[in-house]
Amino acid sequence: MNNRAYYLSSCSTCKRILSEISLPESVKLIDIKEQPIQEDELDALREKVDSYESLLNKRAQLYKQKDLKNKTLSEEDYKSLLLEHYTFLKRPVFLIDGQIFVGNDKNTIIQLKQFLNV
Repeated sequence: MNNRAYYLSSCSTCKRILSEISLPESVKLIDIKEQPIQEDELDALREKVDSYESLLNKRAQLYKQKDLKNKTLSEEDYKSLLLEHYTFLKRPVFLIDGQIFVGNDKNTIIQLKQFLNV
């Protein structure tokens, strides 16, 4: 899989993170609202992390609306949710030179910046 950055152009956190780093030219920026993640792309991301659940944004409004925290979900359920609606993908997701960085927590962004030598 090529170098990619999955983000949401309307997300202020994604915009801030992208403004703080300098991505290699080889990284393709993908706005997940305009170009929803495909199953093969999601499967490739899943191979780099421990589960589909770790790619799921549990702060998404739909997650709360569907009351998913009170349901027992399988890996297939998480995969289906991720393919169902773009807001379920934890973002941003950077896949660069075989390394993956998922989400916007402070430690993830520090690791990303160190990896990019920012």
